[in-house]
Amino acid sequence: MKFTDIFIRRPVLASVVSLMLLVLGLKAFYALPILEYPKTQNAIVTITTVYYGADPETIAGFVTTPLENAIAQANGIDYLSSNSRSGSSTITANLILNFDPDKAITEITAKINSVLNQLPAGVQQPTLSVAIGQSLDALIIGFASDDLSPNQVTDYLIRNVQPRLQAVPGVQTAELLGGQNFAMRAWLDPVKLAAYGLTATDVTTALSSNNVIAGIGTTKGQMVQFNLTASTNLHSAAEFRKLVIKQVNGGIVRLEDVANVTLGSDDYESSVEYNGRKGVYVGIQTVPSASLLAVIDGVKAVLPSIQQQLPAGLSGDVIYDSTVFVDSAITEVERSLAETVLIVTLVVFAFLGSPRSVVIPVVTIPLSLIGTFAIMLVLGFSINLLSLLALVLAIGLVVDDAIIVVESVNRHLEEGMRPREAAMRSARDLANPIIAMTVVLIAVYVPIGFQGGLTGALFTEFAFTVVGAVTMSAIVALTLSPMMCGYLLKSHARGEALGWAERLTAWIDRIFSRLQRGYERRLRGSLRTMPITLLFAALVIGSIYFLYGSASSELAPQEDQGVVILLPTAAPDATVQQRELYGDQLQAILSKIPEADQSFQVISPFMSIAGVTLKPWDDRHRDATTIQRALQAQVGQIAGERIAAFQPPPLPGAQGLPIQYVLKTTQPISALYPQAQKFLADAAASGMFLFIDSDLKVDAPQVTIEIDRDKAAQLGLSMSQIGNALGGLLGGGYTNYFSLGTRSYKVISQVQQRSRLTVDQVMQYQIATINGTPIPVSAIARVTQQTVPQTITHFQQQNSATISGVPALGVSQADALKTLQDLAAQTLPRDTLIDYAGPLRQYIQESSGFLGTFALALIIIFLCLAALFESFRDPIVILISIPMSVAGALVFISLGLGGASLNIYTEVGLVTLMGLISKHGILIVEVANEAQRAGRSKLDAIIYAAGVRLRPILMTTAAMVLGVVPLITASGAGAASRFNMGLVIASGLSIGTLFTLFVLPAVYMMIAARHTVEEAVAVSLAE
Repeated sequence: MKFTDIFIRRPVLASVVSLMLLVLGLKAFYALPILEYPKTQNAIVTITTVYYGADPETIAGFVTTPLENAIAQANGIDYLSSNSRSGSSTITANLILNFDPDKAITEITAKINSVLNQLPAGVQQPTLSVAIGQSLDALIIGFASDDLSPNQVTDYLIRNVQPRLQAVPGVQTAELLGGQNFAMRAWLDPVKLAAYGLTATDVTTALSSNNVIAGIGTTKGQMVQFNLTASTNLHSAAEFRKLVIKQVNGGIVRLEDVANVTLGSDDYESSVEYNGRKGVYVGIQTVPSASLLAVIDGVKAVLPSIQQQLPAGLSGDVIYDSTVFVDSAITEVERSLAETVLIVTLVVFAFLGSPRSVVIPVVTIPLSLIGTFAIMLVLGFSINLLSLLALVLAIGLVVDDAIIVVESVNRHLEEGMRPREAAMRSARDLANPIIAMTVVLIAVYVPIGFQGGLTGALFTEFAFTVVGAVTMSAIVALTLSPMMCGYLLKSHARGEALGWAERLTAWIDRIFSRLQRGYERRLRGSLRTMPITLLFAALVIGSIYFLYGSASSELAPQEDQGVVILLPTAAPDATVQQRELYGDQLQAILSKIPEADQSFQVISPFMSIAGVTLKPWDDRHRDATTIQRALQAQVGQIAGERIAAFQPPPLPGAQGLPIQYVLKTTQPISALYPQAQKFLADAAASGMFLFIDSDLKVDAPQVTIEIDRDKAAQLGLSMSQIGNALGGLLGGGYTNYFSLGTRSYKVISQVQQRSRLTVDQVMQYQIATINGTPIPVSAIARVTQQTVPQTITHFQQQNSATISGVPALGVSQADALKTLQDLAAQTLPRDTLIDYAGPLRQYIQESSGFLGTFALALIIIFLCLAALFESFRDPIVILISIPMSVAGALVFISLGLGGASLNIYTEVGLVTLMGLISKHGILIVEVANEAQRAGRSKLDAIIYAAGVRLRPILMTTAAMVLGVVPLITASGAGAASRFNMGLVIASGLSIGTLFTLFVLPAVYMMIAARHTVEEAVAVSLAE
């Protein structure tokens, strides 16, 4: 008696096992978090250091380089990049996937602290921030007012809105974008300063000395004590205006005598707009482990009360909501799930004809899928786009075992067995094949589950979700399905009246009987010409090399996420006012897009960003890619500004344009720049790019005030005095802080704008000599002009130029990369090295792992089959169907059908094919070996086995192929990835099954061992 007999004899036990899976699965389902993708941490640490007034070369040499050298020693950094521009250094450390960001922050902070003493005096303390690799915030809320100033709006948001949003569970940050904080601005008048014989240094000294916070202490009496404070600090513009700067000729010079003192903003060089209105954004980022939908729902729940309490004239609206895409994509997958269940049910009914027979495999679907949730919870998984996609694919898999059991029981019933006897016989015969098929499917996905990099991080949950579903299916197929067959199915005596269901079943049985006989005749004929069959198989297998090489390749298909992003780049000497004029032209274009829902812009001196969110997928006729390409053509007509239009990367972790090709060298920027320009021109001329540009531009006008050191020395002036004097006038750095309403704000002194319009005005600024006599700058300096880099960029601590681009229509990531690599080989010198950033770096890192994963899966399957069949020959026979199915799938990929390409989804689909197609071989070889042991010849055995297994093979293939039709016909959010995976499975399994039915028997005849009756007796005695 085999273990399967127990469940047929004890139906309550079989039912309890399945009900236990159902109860545990339902309990787990409500405990699983809902995310867009499996939990990953693609952390980016940004180190910003301010050095007011310094030029890019000074920043690069004295700030960026020493900090980079120290930071590079920290663990967990994938690559390091930096930008040195006027007044600031920005270093970006992209961490290795899933490296602990808290640990990285600790190490990086320690490394920075070790070199702070090497930085010039006047450099501000470096600030660190961390982002978890989101290309856009999860939610962006825009606040705008026609009555309040930007700094008033900012202050209100900081005091009232930001704390409430950050208090929502799961919110990591609620960061203000484009905000302008209050600041006490002392707008210096250089003419008045000169008239009083004062300099900017005098003003700075007075502010530092007379606006301080003093901690005095307390009185301590015998019974009573008092806290003491002193009014040493200033609180209002009126108090600052009366601040004494110096006594001149017996009179007091106050700050108001030489400056216009106002409560203003700390930044006048940036602006934010949405839908054409000035505003301030609040960007919400979520904790990586939190449920994205739940967190954003929590934010939206508090938003109405925030909006009700806003001051008159201030409004707040959601500008961008990433959960719209996530929620819609999950809804689409759930719809595909329901459609797949319906299709598979109809397929099973079409092949079996009996409602009683259909019930058995259909019951397997909810039991297996719901039971899988328990495994997902134990493994710490989530409900996300990939795990749901795994469940869609699993529907076709979980019915396979039950279909095979039902088909076998029906066949035995036709032979005259009683239902319970037929169920026991079938369960005994199929226990080993079902276990073997389950083991093979598990073996297929194990390499994916343990693969490193982004593929492993994302598809581990996918792989083990399928494994869990298949395991549950095998349990149900060996416990519940045989029991249900024994009690639901029935045999019919000859002459008994048949109902409509029985007549339908008999008609379908006759069709398959004719089909089986016809197939066996053709199979026998093909085996007579076996060399031709094997030659054909060899040609098909050989075609894989050419099909694989001709297919387009990319990291992942571009998804329509309902947003198009634009990166404008203006001339380096363009003011914020000029950039706003460009922004007005851009807004005019965005406002005319019929599919547009909201538009936004952030304008800053060094980098601007804009974008448009689109209406829901069902409410528009054009997809995001079509809109993006149309936008690229339109924004190209804005004279004076280059704008790149692109979509967010389809996978988490990467940011920016899809192509980021880095040229790096130890040579100076002056040597790299012409190389980069030539390379850029050649790339643009290739026609492979819709947009392409370089971040290295030597086009920024710079005026150098060259000091005559001899004259300065004669007047007793040091270089530090001259530098501090000019920096105090022009730098815009803050001196200290003042308090206003329990918060502190910066005090900034700077020459008013009308006094720094030209270089000539600057040369008339006064500097005090050693005896206090002011002299104009022109007395000790002259002016030279030159063109310098707007920013100095480093990549991996070397001078660099990043060529960023958007591929043209029909050009894949791989094609664009090959174009750039060919150009690099032709034009770049040997000392200019190549590196990659952003999505292109992800592609490079992941593209080399697929073949290794595929090979490892093949080896594991082979070894598992060898152990199960106790033969090294039979696995070769079974696995011959794998290259046949892969070739079938690659035909459609190489043709680019529907935009299909080799990507992370199709590669996982190809690995999935290995397990699916191997099941056919297992069924045929198992029966063929048993037939030989029963006394049949090898030829008769394989023809008999193929004929007997034809119906279940066609049934399982039809269930799987038609089950993925909802993926192929998918539309809306997330459709591209579902289409690519569905196409691979449908085409590969269909063509692979056709080839398997004729090629596998030929290989069996050539390779498989002979089995005898004596061997069967020995096996029986051993059992």
